[in-house]
Amino acid sequence: MSASLRPARWLFSATLVLVPLPAAFAQPAQASKAAAWSPREALTAESYVRPPAEIERLVTAPRQSNVTLSAAALGPDRKFFLVPVVADLPTVQEFGKPHYYFGGLQVDFKANRARVLTTRGADGLALVDATSGQRRTIDTPKGATVSGAKWSPDGKRVAYLANFDDASRIYVADVATGRSRQLAAQPVLATLVTEVEWTADGTRLVAVVPPANRRAVPQRPAVETGPLVRLTDGHKDKTRTYASLLRDPYDMDLMEYYVTGQLATFDANSGAMKRVGQPAMIADVDPSPDGKYFRVTLMRKPFSYIVQYTSFPQTEQLWDADGKTVAELASRPLRENDIGGGDDDAPGPGRAGADTAKRDFQWLPDGSLAFLQQEAAPNGSARAGGDSAEVPNGRGGARRKDRLVAWAAPFDAGSRKVLLESDARIGGVLFAPDAKMAFVAENTNGVGTVYATYFNEPGKRYTIWRMRGLTASVGTGRGGFGGGGRGGNGADSVSFYQNPGQLVTVPGRTGAPAALVSPDGQSAYLTGVRYDRNWQQNAPRGFADRVEIRTGKKTPIFQGGTDAYETVVAPLDDAFGKFVVTREGPKTVPDGYLRDAASGQLTKLTSNKDLTPEFTNLQRRRVWVTRADGYRFVVNVTLPENYQAGTRLPGMFWFYPYEYTDSLGYQRTLRTNNINQFPTAGPRTIEYLATQGYAVANFDPPVFGTAGRLNDNYINDLQANLIAVIDELDRQGFIDRQRLGIGGHSYGAFSTLNALTHTPYFKAGIAGDGMYNRSLTPNGFQSERRDFWEAQKTYLEMSPFLYADKLTGALLMYHSLEDQNVGTDPISSIRMMHALQGLGKTAALYMYPYEDHGPATKETLLDQWARWTAWLDTYVKNGEKKPVVANDTKAMQ
Repeated sequence: MSASLRPARWLFSATLVLVPLPAAFAQPAQASKAAAWSPREALTAESYVRPPAEIERLVTAPRQSNVTLSAAALGPDRKFFLVPVVADLPTVQEFGKPHYYFGGLQVDFKANRARVLTTRGADGLALVDATSGQRRTIDTPKGATVSGAKWSPDGKRVAYLANFDDASRIYVADVATGRSRQLAAQPVLATLVTEVEWTADGTRLVAVVPPANRRAVPQRPAVETGPLVRLTDGHKDKTRTYASLLRDPYDMDLMEYYVTGQLATFDANSGAMKRVGQPAMIADVDPSPDGKYFRVTLMRKPFSYIVQYTSFPQTEQLWDADGKTVAELASRPLRENDIGGGDDDAPGPGRAGADTAKRDFQWLPDGSLAFLQQEAAPNGSARAGGDSAEVPNGRGGARRKDRLVAWAAPFDAGSRKVLLESDARIGGVLFAPDAKMAFVAENTNGVGTVYATYFNEPGKRYTIWRMRGLTASVGTGRGGFGGGGRGGNGADSVSFYQNPGQLVTVPGRTGAPAALVSPDGQSAYLTGVRYDRNWQQNAPRGFADRVEIRTGKKTPIFQGGTDAYETVVAPLDDAFGKFVVTREGPKTVPDGYLRDAASGQLTKLTSNKDLTPEFTNLQRRRVWVTRADGYRFVVNVTLPENYQAGTRLPGMFWFYPYEYTDSLGYQRTLRTNNINQFPTAGPRTIEYLATQGYAVANFDPPVFGTAGRLNDNYINDLQANLIAVIDELDRQGFIDRQRLGIGGHSYGAFSTLNALTHTPYFKAGIAGDGMYNRSLTPNGFQSERRDFWEAQKTYLEMSPFLYADKLTGALLMYHSLEDQNVGTDPISSIRMMHALQGLGKTAALYMYPYEDHGPATKETLLDQWARWTAWLDTYVKNGEKKPVVANDTKAMQ
């Protein structure tokens, strides 16, 4: 129920390896020289090693030199895009800087900031002209990384945090000159609030700073003062399996120290600072347009030993310019039952108890605070939100009103004005820039609706779109489809292929997104992507439509062609006469273009390069596989560039199963495939192995089960899936079925161990950051919502640790020592290694310091590739061929 603080320095850097090496291994070579490749050295070295030169070049390709233009990066005046400049992969020296864990909160305690600002900051900032593509660099301070860059409301300045070794400070850059200046010498406290905010008039910046008279840092007693205490109270508090939890009263005190700060404003010109209110655990701050009020979210006590800090109590308050509390806006209690299914009194996320509270606060240009609030049921009790709140309260009951309210200063009971009233629960509101009208999303009984309402026309609604099977949203940046799990909506209906699009937004007068409205005020705009039923031959196409607000009539502005995948980034004017798009193709790297709506003329804005052409030029096949029970699924096969048909290659399977109730659920996951997509590659792209002579099969095999019992067929489906893939790829002549490896990360790693213990087909496996004993995740995992005691048979059958004696093939495991993912504690790999050692199995375990669930540092990534490649070359590509019975996979059916 607890985990101690984990300062990085306690982690050991040596790899833990147990490898019975074949006598045929080459003699050790210098691992520091990529050209002198030695598998033995790569597998046994207790220091970071490097892979073959071709793999190293792919992993370290300078992807950050390419520019991606986004709507979020476009300035308020729509003249420039602000883009980060990042030179290289982060290093282990950056990740190894000492830090604390406070119930999931990672803190660089030396610099008083969230650890992510230390490990993930950009090296600088650049401006890209939105009409010419001309790029120029902003002068940022030497020796600091940059984070949280924010445009000023007029687009003439950029504020950001400069993260030095010992502190983060506010800098402001002038767009015209590109020069930056430190706004104030005062460092910020960036543990919970990690960005600065402009007031809407552009005169001030708002941040959190350390308290004026900060107390001394708490010190752990030299000798423990008592036992660790954990109690239960008879409530069923079902929680996830967390890697980081508070340990004891000292941990609580230390966390409180590092998250307690003081609200402060800074004059945007002089840098003069004014402290606001008293020190508090400030988790968020949102200033009013004139900076006279602040919407402040506070973390509260009591803390907890069994859930992370995001479940601790919170209170949202309205403060005046002196820090005096004007009103309490919302309150959330401690949530110690964070996955549902228990019986505690505090509601979990999305559960009953909060649906009558004020919600979705937004500042309006006149300084009013808008919010939504649903009335209580007639008997005064709260009811759950979502669809259940949109139907009558009980049989024959009246619908509960949901209201959009504007609350003006002085924020008392008499200064509220109802702007909109609805019989359905409102899903979201997007105001026009002048806030005289708004677009509203509602979802009732499976029907999504977006409508417009003018506040001077009470009761009138103008439908923008209404469609069954689509989830409506506004102002969130999400697409037109939602819900229904990984397969999208439950019905494979016409609606999916008639995506009406999402309302286009621009920065509003308060800094929050506002709907883009045409210069005459009569139209809004929708953009999105439409997919084709025949996705294997026809690519999706981006579009932009103008929609008349009062009639709903749509006029197409743009539709992407069939020769490239083209999507809208952002318009550069209110009439949508010129707009920026991104274009890409199977062999064409994505680039930004300026498109003229009237003439269709394209002006190239970026000159991105294909930084990994050897990866782009690999041969790719989409192979349909049919199981013995008739279920079909897709396998993506990647082959060497010079592959000749019929050549049987050593195969590497990389997979990640998903659960479905039926075949249609799986089919729905395929319909967003894009044949015009440029093949993207990251540092951990497993298809790089094709450059080393492997046929790489990457797939998400389906596991089918009834609702609530999805995993009861997991082992049988796993076997059936692997049999089908091997037989089909063998039939097509891609693989040598006697030289096969299998691997995966996280749930894919867990499935890899199950493949090696429940099938005999693989010479080697690679499993990373996995969980191999499901009794260690007793309250559920992945899509499994039953606990261990409700589904004990399934939990045990799915635990490869219990079948470790049946493992076939040589197993390489890797695990990040600071893995924060729910349910994949490193102890799982350590105990599995212990078991395999006692069973005399061929195995290795590499544990990486400072890394989280997804390895990120250059040293770790190269080291992993070196050991993966050496392992597969040894046990798959060059291993002794194991005699197999003809059609041996059939025996498993």
